[in-house]
Amino acid sequence: MRLQLALNVSDLDEAVEFYSRMFGAEPARTRPGYANFAISEPPLKLVLFEDGGVPGTINHLGVETETADEVVAAEDRLGSEGIDTTGIADTECCYATKTETWVTGPDDTRWEWYVRTGDSEHLAKVVVSGDGSGCC
Repeated sequence: MRLQLALNVSDLDEAVEFYSRMFGAEPARTRPGYANFAISEPPLKLVLFEDGGVPGTINHLGVETETADEVVAAEDRLGSEGIDTTGIADTECCYATKTETWVTGPDDTRWEWYVRTGDSEHLAKVVVSGDGSGCC
């Protein structure tokens, strides 16, 4: 597992150039208005959304797992702790296919538990199966 930090940025090219130098890594994926880095050290998934909200603010946080079973286990654990979730959904979002669930923390902080299962051409969310009402 690794933590995901999704940031809103005003200039994607400038942000990609800065974070490439900061982490010594090139983006794993870039698309219009979107870039993500799969950084090994420290283990971090950094996602940039151009025009996703107020620049310099957190879009959402996440935990990227290695399997769908880990997403289901997280969903079960969160529910047993009394934390409301969106339920498990298979989606296309952020140029990826995913199995995911979402929770909202204090101050409306959005957290995504997910596994990336493939590529997609959609930035905006498309629900393939399940409820999945909480994506970016």
